Parts: sequence; structure tokens; C-alpha cells
Amino acid sequence: MPEANANQPLLLGVRHHGPGSARAVRRALDAYRPEVVLIEGPPEGDGLVRFAASEAMRPPVALLAYASDAPTRVQHQPSSDGERRRREAAYWPFAEFSPEWQAIQWALAHGVPVRFCDLPTTFRLASDKPEDETSQAAERVDPIGLLAEAAGYDDPERWWEDLVEHQLPVAGEDELTAALAPFAAIAEAMIEVRAGAPPLSDAERFEEECREAYMRTVLRSAAKGHERVAVVCGAWHVPALTAPLPTASADASVLRGLPKAKVTMTWVPWTHGRLASWQGYGAGVASPGWYHHLFTTIDRPITRWLVDAAAVLREEGQPISSAHVIEAVRLAETLATLRGRPLAGLAEVTEATGAVLCDGDALRLELVNRRLVVGERLGTVPDDTPSVPLVADVTAAQRRLRMPPSALVRDVDLDLRREIDLNRSRLLHRLRLLGVDWGLPSADGGRQGKGTFWESWRLVWRPEFAVDLVDASGYGTSVAAAATAKTAELATSATSLAQVTALVEQCLLADLSEAYPTVLRALDARVALDADVAHLMAALPALARTLRYGDVRGTDVTALGAITHGLVVRVCVGLPAAVASLDDSAAGEMRGHLDAVHTSLALLAEQSLMDEWFDTLQRVVARDDLHGLLAGRLTRLLLDAGRLETAEAARRMGLVLTVGVPPATAAAWVEGFLAGGGLLLVHDERLLALVDSWLAAIPADTFVEVLPLLRRTFTEFAAPERRAIGERVRSLDGSSSRAGAAGLEELDRERAALVLPTLRLLLGRDVVSPPASDGLP
Repeated sequence: MPEANANQPLLLGVRHHGPGSARAVRRALDAYRPEVVLIEGPPEGDGLVRFAASEAMRPPVALLAYASDAPTRVQHQPSSDGERRRREAAYWPFAEFSPEWQAIQWALAHGVPVRFCDLPTTFRLASDKPEDETSQAAERVDPIGLLAEAAGYDDPERWWEDLVEHQLPVAGEDELTAALAPFAAIAEAMIEVRAGAPPLSDAERFEEECREAYMRTVLRSAAKGHERVAVVCGAWHVPALTAPLPTASADASVLRGLPKAKVTMTWVPWTHGRLASWQGYGAGVASPGWYHHLFTTIDRPITRWLVDAAAVLREEGQPISSAHVIEAVRLAETLATLRGRPLAGLAEVTEATGAVLCDGDALRLELVNRRLVVGERLGTVPDDTPSVPLVADVTAAQRRLRMPPSALVRDVDLDLRREIDLNRSRLLHRLRLLGVDWGLPSADGGRQGKGTFWESWRLVWRPEFAVDLVDASGYGTSVAAAATAKTAELATSATSLAQVTALVEQCLLADLSEAYPTVLRALDARVALDADVAHLMAALPALARTLRYGDVRGTDVTALGAITHGLVVRVCVGLPAAVASLDDSAAGEMRGHLDAVHTSLALLAEQSLMDEWFDTLQRVVARDDLHGLLAGRLTRLLLDAGRLETAEAARRMGLVLTVGVPPATAAAWVEGFLAGGGLLLVHDERLLALVDSWLAAIPADTFVEVLPLLRRTFTEFAAPERRAIGERVRSLDGSSSRAGAAGLEELDRERAALVLPTLRLLLGRDVVSPPASDGLP
């Protein structure tokens, strides 16, 4: 139980990131006036506390610790009490409404020393325990949940709100007694909770013993030099710090022999979104935006919250009036009264928002929850905060290029003809090579595709990028140097041609001229060793884009051009064998490669390469063992390129769309031929008539089998194309028989006469040539 005398420390057990706890801590510190404040957190951060006094330090922020004698890893490990760990990195977030942050601010404002008292990170990051053994007590049992259940609450957050967050001082109490009352109740309850908690595993018990032994060690040290000591820690730990304590020698024996790692610590920005418990932060809250509002808004918090919710909806064009807000406030307060709550809580204001402001629309309510209940507030740290050189270089580049990091998603268009936009593009591409996906190319955003000079990006800054940059700092002290070293390493360790070709393009986009020779050597070696034609075809698009857009960025791509030409030759030589006797799955994959190569060569616009490619396609399309999907696709490519007459294309379609060809084979041919658009059928009535007559002749039972292929083919057409095809079919004269008769106008009678003797033998009757007329006999 918290004490208010000079003989015992003041133990303030809190709920991490609770606004009521934060207010209660400040009120208790004002009343008790300690000489030193101990806070649950990493002791390596003691020297960084002074930065919290800077006006440039705006929460949410986090203390980041990383092992400086080994590369960090990227796998997250959630743990309790304000920490999310990685194998060699950990961070402790603080929001403005965090009790620990308010304790720091109080101490700095009153000139009182602050010390962190949790187990040092040097021990935590040196631990070689498996990840499933590194969880902590508050992860295994929820003490607040147990207390809430005992009090008849189904929601621990609502219980804490009613007990602490919403409680008002009792009239007549002296200031110190009133300030310590909530902490006394929590401390007493925690004794019972810990006594009834489920048993711990050996690893869990050892970790908890180490943490609390170190807390007691720091507490004893502080008590030797100060009479009035205040401790701000998670409520779970209060019983372990309450007298009588174990002996100092007993605690020392627990800590003896723990492994150590060299650790560096700094401040980094954080976000409310990362504080939310649904994103994996063990000691977080599901509604950081709501708690920020409760802490920063003393006067009429419910009314002001609903006013903010109305503003969010108005920004989206919803007609929300003052009358809506008034009714929502009344509803929230009425619900609180009916439920016996001292004030309306998040549940009540959410129901009022949904019923009154959103008219029961779940999507609008979700918008309010995302914008307000969670929020995306991004903190800032002072410029002189210690950081690794790579982080400092990124920060300087962001300032120089006027690209402030933001937790809000935003789309930007970059004009590469402008120097500042070109440098912005290079920064984003370099960071992506380092594993920092601050920006992602927007597939459907802005002006993408409107010219080689434009790029569209979607930007959102996430707090864990700070750890990713620390991880990448081993490659260099600047973004350019680190990206160059990382690219060279990836090129030399690549195990496939696709990996190297992707690096070639990334190297160009990031303007890493020093890494370019290494990547080209790796590419040349991989092209020479890889005999798989499909792999060679898959590699071509990235190389073609690099050659095509190299001039835009001022990159010399002469050496790459020679490699690409050799690659095209190898594809053309190996293609006939690669397309032979493929099944449906392999044919579908090969069709994708064919389209990609065709598009890439069109991008290069080199006539010699195009001629060689089309000569190869003309040889391949005549093969008898060619899959129908590929035969149709190659016919279409040759037709579009003017290497095949429309009459010949119609003849080939007519040969396929006959009774003797299985409908599945014919449907695959049609799918390949019509892939990419149906305008050809709109403008060529002869081809449309052939498809129409073939569809009409398919038996009912067989039609069901080929229907998925046909549906897949025609659903790829744009809606206007499908509508135009339907109108053209409706306008066809008569029936499919007339369409067939139209085909006889171009019948080759000399070739037809060659089959008449065989037909006489098969039919046992005289067969005559059809008359040269517009109709059928």
C-alpha cells in the first residue's frame, strides 16, 4: 500500500497509458513532493530523460534500445509494461496520457532527479531464450481483467475508467489522502490478484524475479540518499516492492551471472496507432485517441468529443448539424445514467455517435473510430537527440526535400524532370532497398503511367522504421552508401535470375552508380548459367524498363543493352522447344511470359529485335503440338503487329471453331486470341460471326464444360466493349447459316477439290463442288 511518510517510498501502481492514472500520478506527486522519482523503464535511458524537457519533444515517442555489437533483427516480440521487443532491439512507448510520461514531466519541471528502475536492456537483449519464453507476467495474466470480473464488469477498460479515470475527489479529504486513495485501493487489490494468479513456468518466473529484484535494488539505492522516494510502476509490481522486502544479498544473487550485451538507446517518434492493443502492443489500449482526449480535455469532454466526431463526418460531406450533436450528447449521458456509470464512457459515446450522427451506418461509425478513437498522431523528437549516422542522414534528407514523415497515408506524384522530385524518388527507392518501405509505388494512383517522367507514391511513416534504419546502419553512414552496399551484397548472394534483374531496375531507380557494375556482373553470370527459357523471359521486362527509362534519369545503360540483346536472342532460340506439349497450367504461365516479352520489346522499340521476335512467333504458331491458348494468343499478336492478314486470322479461327475440334480446345484458342480486349470483334464482323456460329453449335452438355473459360474470357473485357459486342451480335443478318455462307465467298475451290475423292469414299455418294453463289444449296 502506498505510504505517505519519509520512512517508506511512495508506490504508485498505475495502468500503463491510462489518462486517469496519469492525472492521479501528477496529483500524488504534487501532494507528496518526492526528492527522487523512480519509473519502470530501461535504466539505459536515464541520460536521455533531459530531452523530454524540450519543446520539440512531443509525444507519442518511444525509447529505442538496440544491441550495438550485433545486427538487429526484424521480428517483433510483444511484451508487457510498455515494451515491444525484437531479438536485438526493444522500445518503450510513451503517450502524453501515460503516467510514466507525466511523472517525467513533473520531475523535470520541479528539478527532481528521475531514474528508470526496470531490468536493464543490456540483460534483456543478451538473453538467448526462445521467443515463446520471453513473455512477461502481465502478458500471462491480466490483473485488471481479474479485478473487473470480480466487480461484475465484462470490460476491464470500463472498470478502470469507473474506478480511476472518472472518479472525482471526495469533499472534505485532505489533499494528500485524496491523492493517494486510488493507489491504496489498487495496491491492496493487487496483493490478492497476485496470490490467485495462475502458476508461472520456470522461465517466466525467473524473468519476473530478475525484474523485480532489480527494481528493489534501485529502490534501496535511492532510499540511501533521499528521504522521500516515489516509484511509478505497473500495478502488478507494487506488492513485490512493498515492505518487508527480501534482503539485498538475496536480490543480488538473483541478478548474478546474467548475460550482457552492448546496448545503445535513443528517442524515436511513435504513433497512437502503434499504442493500440489490437496492433500487438501488450500494454497498450484499444483507444489511444479517446484517452488522449480524456487527458487533454477537462471541460465537457463528452460534448467536445461528439463535436469532433461531427467535424469528421462533415469533412466527408455528411450533413451533421448542431442539433445532431446535442441529441447525441443527451443520448450518451442517458445511457451512462441507465447503466449506473458516473460519466459516459467510450461505449456510450460510440453508441450515441452510431445512432444519431451516423444514422446506424457502420461504415461511417468505423470512419469516426479510425480517425478519433485510435487516431494517427505522430510524435516528434528534438534534432539533437542522439542517433546513428544513417538515421541523421535520413532526417536531414527529409528536411532538405521537404518530405516530413507523417503517420497519415498520403499520395504524391513526382515529376522526374524537377530536380527536387528526382531526388525524392531516389530517396524513396534507396530506403526500399534498405527495407524501409516509407513509400510504396501506387499502382493506380495519380499520374502513374502518363509518361516516363512521372511516378506516383503512397507514403506513410511507421515508428518501426527507426529500428529498420538502425538495422541498416551497418551497411553505411548515409542512405546512398548503405543502399549501395546492401545492393551489392544482394547481387552477389542472389540465387536466381529474377532476383538479379529486379536489382538492376532498383539500382537504376535509386541511382546507385557505384553498385551498378557489381549488379551487371551478377546479371551477366546468371544469364549465362540459366537455361530455363521461362526464367529468361521473366527477366526481360525489368531490363527493358531499365533501358527505356535510363535516359530519363541520366544513367548510362550501354552495358545493360548488350546483355539484354543477348537475352532476347536466347529467348527466340529456345522458345519453340519451351512451348511444346504444355498442359493447361503451364500454358497459362507461358502466355503471361509471352505477353510480357512482347510488351518489353515494344517498349525497347528496336526494329531488329522486333523482327527476330515475330519471325520466331510465326515459326511457333504453326506447330501441331501448340496448346490452344498459346496458338490463339500468338495469332492475335501477329495480327495486331500486321504480320498476319485478317483473312488468314479468320481462316485459322474457322479451322479451330469447327465441329471436329473439342470445345475445350476451341475455347482455349478463343481465350488466347481475345485476351487483352474485345474491340477486334466489334470492328471485324467476320470474326464475330465465326465466334457466334461456333457458340450456337456447341451442344448443351458440352457448353456447361466450356462455360468457365468463356466467362473468364469475356469478363476481362471492359463493360463498354461487352455492350458493343452484344449490339453487333444483335445486328448480324439472320442466323449463323448466313454467316457461314459469307465465308464461302472466299472459299479456295482448288484446295477444296483436292478432298472431294476422299469425301466420295467416306460418304459413298457423288460430292460436287458448291456453287459459286451467295447462298448454300
